[in-house]
Amino acid sequence: MYKHRLRGIFLYAFILLLFTLAASGQQTPAEVKIDPASFDSYTGQYEDAVNLQGIVFSFFREGDKFFVRVTNQDKIEIFAASESRFFLKELSAQCEFLRDANGRVTSMVWSQGGKYTTKRIADTPQPDTRVPYKRTEAMIAMRDGVKLFTVILTPLSSDALSAILLQRTPYGVKDTGANAPNRRPELAKEKYIFVYQDIRGRSNSEGQFIMNRPLRDKRDPKSVDETTDTYDTIDYLIKNVPNNNGRVGIYGVSYDGWLSAVALVDPHPALKASSPQAPMTDAWMGDDFFHNGAWRQTYGHEYVKMMETNKENTDVSFDIDAYDWYMNLGSLSKLTADLQNKFPTYNSFVDHPAYDDYWKARGAENYLKETSIPTLVVGGWWDQEDMYGAISTYKTLQKFDRQNKVFFVMGPWNHGGWGGRGRKLGAVDFGSDTGKYFHEEIQAPFFACQLEDKCTKKQPEAEIFESGSNKWKSYESWPPRENASRALYFQVDGKLSFEAPRSRDDKTSFDSYVSDPSNPVPYRKRPIQATYDPKGSGWYTWRVEDQRFLGDRKDVERWQTDFLANDVTISGDIVAHLFASTSGTDSDWVVKLIDVYPDVNTDEPSMAGYQLMVADEIFRGRYRRSWEKPEAIEPNKIAEYTVDMRGNDHTFGKGHRIMVQVQSTWFPLYDRNPQTFVKNIFLAKESDYRPATQQIYRSVKYPSHVSVLVASN
Repeated sequence: MYKHRLRGIFLYAFILLLFTLAASGQQTPAEVKIDPASFDSYTGQYEDAVNLQGIVFSFFREGDKFFVRVTNQDKIEIFAASESRFFLKELSAQCEFLRDANGRVTSMVWSQGGKYTTKRIADTPQPDTRVPYKRTEAMIAMRDGVKLFTVILTPLSSDALSAILLQRTPYGVKDTGANAPNRRPELAKEKYIFVYQDIRGRSNSEGQFIMNRPLRDKRDPKSVDETTDTYDTIDYLIKNVPNNNGRVGIYGVSYDGWLSAVALVDPHPALKASSPQAPMTDAWMGDDFFHNGAWRQTYGHEYVKMMETNKENTDVSFDIDAYDWYMNLGSLSKLTADLQNKFPTYNSFVDHPAYDDYWKARGAENYLKETSIPTLVVGGWWDQEDMYGAISTYKTLQKFDRQNKVFFVMGPWNHGGWGGRGRKLGAVDFGSDTGKYFHEEIQAPFFACQLEDKCTKKQPEAEIFESGSNKWKSYESWPPRENASRALYFQVDGKLSFEAPRSRDDKTSFDSYVSDPSNPVPYRKRPIQATYDPKGSGWYTWRVEDQRFLGDRKDVERWQTDFLANDVTISGDIVAHLFASTSGTDSDWVVKLIDVYPDVNTDEPSMAGYQLMVADEIFRGRYRRSWEKPEAIEPNKIAEYTVDMRGNDHTFGKGHRIMVQVQSTWFPLYDRNPQTFVKNIFLAKESDYRPATQQIYRSVKYPSHVSVLVASN
């Protein structure tokens, strides 16, 4: 959540160009004088489309001075260290221009915390199309007298009254500058009034912060929540910001996305559009803190420490591999003892490990109802934080959508990945700038229609990116009604097939592995960094990591199809049905659906043999009958475990294979299940953690399988 906010603020900001990378510490070169005209051969645009997506360097000369400007940012003067090498005095960064064999300048190497080779893509600099804005601050009083810090950016000139675009956040807005709207030029050109606000109890706002504050008790006239704070903020803006047109849109990603969804409850009459993007909808069911009852250990610990140490954001980092750091605790009770009474949300984890009224009150799908406000719900298929939130918010609102006001967008993105170009995610290339398409062809037209009556596009019910075939699809419903329900059945000898198993011998028709909590399966390649480690982290792209790194693990069971004779496209919900037993009295079940690329890949040699997760999820066995009342598992008894893997829209190409993996640990993202039933795992002792033998059945009576919706092609 947090790093998406930083990315949104600083994506184009030059001084934080490389996000979390530190300055290189290189010494400032001595300045030399060169013929100013010689710089003209370097004039133009340069881009590293792989590592610095969405950032274009423009170089140009003004008289005898040389400048660089990053997309939609202020120009910065650079100084010559030689005929081809230049440096900045404002920060530790250098650039060097390179020529080909014919003497033509073709590339530029940027050095700042690392070296980035950019390609020359134009001989003239990018035009500066920024819209000038004026920045003001306000402390807006809520109905209970608490004041919220707010930054208001108004266009310096406009031919008409402007609509207001509001973002509310717990991550701090004080540093939002007047140029911030130009990070989204397709919105800035409409000359909206942009408003950014610290929510109650965070950064420069007054009051008490409560994580995912529940809805207020309306019987108490003095009660407040995020809905009332949004209402009061909009009311102030409409009445006090000059030259507004009386219409407000709200949008945001992650926690900000949840705040955008909450705004739909008892909304202000001026609220005319909402776009919850990767909203933190239900932190127990499937978003940040738990998934199906399994606690997201690294995220729950590190994010809460970052948010609740003080009113600002606190960095969390480790000096060793995070896998070892968490293993060295011995048991979860050690972490609980270390954090006791330090962080309110961690205390809530310990006090409410099951899905009780505490979590239900915070789950937005439990209180969102019909809305008359046009709502664009957005998410990413490889969102490492809140994919559940986008799908759940859409499905919840869609159930009540008699007026066709709710729309759904899913793309090939990680958390907030649509904020950049969206061409690549990790090693996976999606063939086009999907983020650019979203901003220019979906989001901008949506707000223009609702806030300015500039309706140039009929928004489909669902606009979904189909990976594999790499194309945008429009659907009249999600999941698509026309797709056929099929099952991928586990078979003998590690086979996977759309044909049901034929064996009636339940005593031998299973595959088995030993799950040992003392040697848990890592969820991503080691070494593992802290989630939002300021030194850099693999957290952002772990869901597209090549799963071959687990090839030697004996506690990961695998089944795969033969090479596909034709493309197979799945569009919609994906649900695993495991018929399994364990020798323990509790167990986790992790299921992954994987696209196995051909060993020889002439189109993309770097992807040869790649194993790409298409869907994945975990289920804590103690909740197989009830989310509210966990119970022990009877040892060695076969039971069905239904694992909702959320879904995707993906084409498994001809010559690829479809694989399913099952395991029982996913560490340290998820805490280790002791595999011995204890009332509260947060209090589990080291002696409670024991190995267990897991058996996955594949017979006529117990046909373990993954249900998918297959497109007609």
